[in-house]
Amino acid sequence: MKRQKMAIALLVVLMGVFLLINTPLIWKWMYPIKYKDEIKQAAERFQVDPILITAIIRTESAFHTDRVSPKGATGLMQLMPETADWVIEQAGFQPMAREYLDEPRVNIDIGAWYLRYLLNMFQENDVLAVAAYNAGPGKVSKWLEQRVWDGSPDTIKNIPYGETRHYVQRVLYYKDRYQRIYADEFG
Repeated sequence: MKRQKMAIALLVVLMGVFLLINTPLIWKWMYPIKYKDEIKQAAERFQVDPILITAIIRTESAFHTDRVSPKGATGLMQLMPETADWVIEQAGFQPMAREYLDEPRVNIDIGAWYLRYLLNMFQENDVLAVAAYNAGPGKVSKWLEQRVWDGSPDTIKNIPYGETRHYVQRVLYYKDRYQRIYADEFG
């Protein structure tokens, strides 16, 4: 009798956990979005999917503004100083923007502009643009030219750089997750 009650109690607890896991509140807790307004504004300004920006931020910095990579990439979107300088010049951002790369709005704006540039370069192909965001557009163009990788999600395994291959996989994973959870809020 005691075992039966324990089994029923365990079953009730497991059912409760299962029901909670499938609630939007739990999913939003597991996949939060910080700086939502800044992301929405940059997405609208530069015509980039806000979910894609969010997935890149999650992959790059996990929403930590003070993140600096060993190679020197900085901020939410992990911008390399040289790339940020180039974007600031090309896009006509204020030169002072370089001094504020760790500020969410500035970092997201520069990163979103650069992502728009990559999307234009690769005919709106998110997968190619994401790979180029990590490895650089020259490398991705070379892979396409040499037919090493065709840029499709089905052949990500052919990306020659392990870091870029895993990066693209993570960004696409987060993009799918955030799309499922936040589609109504970003729609």
